[in-house]
Amino acid sequence: MQVQTILDQIDLGAMALPEFQRGYVWNRDQVRGLMTSLYRRHPVGSLLVWITPKDSAAVRGGAAGNEGTVELLLDGQQRITTLYGIIRGAAPRFFDGAESTFTGLHFHLEDETFEFYGPAKMAGNPLWVNVTELMREGAGKAIVRLLQNPDLVGRADTFATRLNAIDGVKSIDLHIEKVTGADKTIDVVVDIFNMVNSGGTKLSKGDLALAKICAQWPDARGELKAALERWSGHGFFFQLDWLLRNITTITTGEARFSALAGIDTATFRKGLFDAEASANKLLNLISARLGLDHDRVLGGRYAFPVLTRYLTQRGGKFQTAVEQDKLLYWYVNSFLWGRFTGSVETILNKDLEVVDQSPDSLDRLIEQLRQSRGDLLVRADDFRGWSLGARFYPMLYLLTRTHGARDLGGLSPKLSHWLLGKGSSLEVHHIFPKALLYKHDYYRSEVNALANFCFLTADTNKEISDTAPMVYFPKVAEHHPGALASQWIPMDENLWKVENYRDFLAARREMLARAANSVLDELLHAPATAILEPLPVELEATISAPSVSEVLDPEINDLLGWISENGFSRPRLDLEIVDPETQVLIVVADLAWPNGVQEGLGDPVAFELHADASIISALNAAGYRAFATVEGLRRHLEAGLHPQVPDETAEASSPPTVAQEQFHRAMIDVYQRAKSEAGYNASRFLSMISEIGGLETAHVLLAEGVESEGFIGLWEKGRLDLTVEAHVLRPEFTELFDERERGVARRRLEDLGYDWRQPG
Repeated sequence: MQVQTILDQIDLGAMALPEFQRGYVWNRDQVRGLMTSLYRRHPVGSLLVWITPKDSAAVRGGAAGNEGTVELLLDGQQRITTLYGIIRGAAPRFFDGAESTFTGLHFHLEDETFEFYGPAKMAGNPLWVNVTELMREGAGKAIVRLLQNPDLVGRADTFATRLNAIDGVKSIDLHIEKVTGADKTIDVVVDIFNMVNSGGTKLSKGDLALAKICAQWPDARGELKAALERWSGHGFFFQLDWLLRNITTITTGEARFSALAGIDTATFRKGLFDAEASANKLLNLISARLGLDHDRVLGGRYAFPVLTRYLTQRGGKFQTAVEQDKLLYWYVNSFLWGRFTGSVETILNKDLEVVDQSPDSLDRLIEQLRQSRGDLLVRADDFRGWSLGARFYPMLYLLTRTHGARDLGGLSPKLSHWLLGKGSSLEVHHIFPKALLYKHDYYRSEVNALANFCFLTADTNKEISDTAPMVYFPKVAEHHPGALASQWIPMDENLWKVENYRDFLAARREMLARAANSVLDELLHAPATAILEPLPVELEATISAPSVSEVLDPEINDLLGWISENGFSRPRLDLEIVDPETQVLIVVADLAWPNGVQEGLGDPVAFELHADASIISALNAAGYRAFATVEGLRRHLEAGLHPQVPDETAEASSPPTVAQEQFHRAMIDVYQRAKSEAGYNASRFLSMISEIGGLETAHVLLAEGVESEGFIGLWEKGRLDLTVEAHVLRPEFTELFDERERGVARRRLEDLGYDWRQPG
């Protein structure tokens, strides 16, 4: 069947997606690959459809009418959705994904390559043709425009042939295999779907399990997403697999999604109800009892399947305060010691084995955790972490909210109280100001040490601002006796001097460790007070609003606002990233897009504010594009992943300057020479140039916290003259970069003994 006819069938509702299919997951590389193959008339595989009566089919997006049959795509969704989006200029009715994955595709008439729109290299260049515009208008109009351009007339015949080849994609015949017959039950079809899709874009185990559930309960995916949206409305952001894992442990006592194979629809629906109800109760409890009242400080997400299983087994109720606090004791220790940073399913199953209805179930759970650690004692060195992504950061917040910490200004209220008004929200405060510490040559990891953080109301934080402790501590001690000590600040005035900052950190770490052990001890030995019967659960209103809202590090907070305003997908906060081979924790990243900034688009991205070179290198080795500065991340997002600018806007934008065009060509020359002269195949460098242009590639690489792999690779081969940094310092290009960028380039080259002043 011709591609154009297939798209018409979709418009008529005669071809659709089964409800159990997951959403669109292709990335831009796959889109380009498909179009390149079709343009060159290479085979792209057949389609597989299931022919079934409309009145009995669970169809995503709805099928027109309820009579006759509908062809449901079992294999080929990604290809057909891509073609529909490119040819029609809009997504089909069954679409569930990010449209920008296939919008803005352009074709270069001379190079015969497909790339996504980049203003730096495409604006005003007639050799770049908008593929969707060509498909919608037909090759004829594009050829007419071609003949009107005197610079292109000389090669009009060749270019016209290429334009017709693209337009002709609509007429390509795709073979369709059909599954039909009364014996093809929904279960049989889902098994076929799972088998044929296992070789394409990899389905997660959760996707495969959910596909089976959706076959019997078509609304399952929507119900799960609705629950996730309710939590996000309260400031807690969970993934679908997380909720599915909770349902799996509740209904089967197993962590592996494959255990859902024998679960019927009624049991799964009840499992969803129980998972949401138990999670709501736990979130309320963790917020009220531990003060962990919002997403950033909610550690140990993968402890929840154990917690919800335990609570559901007991009818959603705790019998005593001892039981309740013992469970919280285990939960806090699970995230302090990274219980689930390795093989999640294996560790969960070990814990689930001891979670039953026996009275000593909790004791055995705690003992199992203690044996894996040796002991559960918090030591001063455990607070050595730095940045807001440190594992013990939630513990610092917990201590502040539950252990009587007081504000250092105003009425000096306890920060655990309900604070009203915008100026009363909590903010992270550097006890020793960053500017002061950098002035005295302290390292970034020391400046942003966890032991240099405390939480203050917004008004107090603004009032103190960048004042040195030697100045504001005495005033706090005079006007608010006891406030400093309540924030675990050493009262030895010698430690308030900037030259003794490292000793201050050591003393405060000791104080924080003692406080943490005290809180944990209280949880483990809570008085045996009976708990009142809870009110009936109302799912829509269960989760309490946070009693105080924490504002993140101002740089991160501003960055999140900018990300939201510019339409980028929300990043994960405090994502634990582990080495894929050793499963050792690399970092708890401030922000991360583990599946790409646009789901399925490009590499995973991680941001850790002021991370040192070792962290950046480890993240790069784990497959992440890692950034340590706000500027670096913003440049990366703006350069390659911003929502598509409408064509009319792009045409009105300023054309690149001569210097910009020359630099872009210089970057292409760098790649070609590095490959031919030094034998270095800089694949990431090439893809960035193709995606965002040579100049923006340079901006991104200069903004990253450490040298790129290309820089290191060329240094090892003795060819630093071929690096971006060397070209940035060429006289004809210096105007394209600011002083900070030129300084980065000079430092990188000089550190390795390269004399950038000498030509060549």
